[in-house]
Amino acid sequence: MNKEQWRQQLRERLKNIGEEQRREKSSMACRRLIATPQFSDACQKVIMVFLSLPEEVDTSELITRAWQLGKTIAVPKILWQQKCMTAVVIDSLETEFSTNTTGLRNPVDGRPIAVEKIDLVVAPALGFDREGNRLGRGGAYYDRFFADENLRADKCGMAFAEQLIDNVPVTKTDVAVDLLVTDEEVIYINQVKHSADRY
Repeated sequence: MNKEQWRQQLRERLKNIGEEQRREKSSMACRRLIATPQFSDACQKVIMVFLSLPEEVDTSELITRAWQLGKTIAVPKILWQQKCMTAVVIDSLETEFSTNTTGLRNPVDGRPIAVEKIDLVVAPALGFDREGNRLGRGGAYYDRFFADENLRADKCGMAFAEQLIDNVPVTKTDVAVDLLVTDEEVIYINQVKHSADRY
């Protein structure tokens, strides 16, 4: 199947996850990620986490736990006209967001943070394979963000187990993640070095 056919199928899979099941599976995925060295490493102070769409893994438990542990949370801010994404720091999920027709929340304010200061990026996608390849929604915002030569962060994909597929069709501009967390497992794709090795 090509990318568009996979996108259609994966959207259907997401629709078929009920609300209660989505809450339980989201909590499991968040707890699995919280238990990884990439999250718990003492050196990792700045974590960039996506703000979930209604059908995606709900990251609010992950964000709340990070704040409890004294970590800084950055979220993506989409610059629609420039067709790019930056990272901004937020201190509350009650922050003012603008919401588009798909339910994507974009922070209205937020303190910009340089990409080289981010230790871990938690990214969504419609689908992933076990090689860490992402099937996004077609905008390539994360691919462009990941391609920034100043980004040193570990790249982590986060999804429901239903979003795993055998092979994501890839192009030369697609950027894979280093590890993938679902409600059922943690998959290490690249031997992810602990962030302590970078300091």
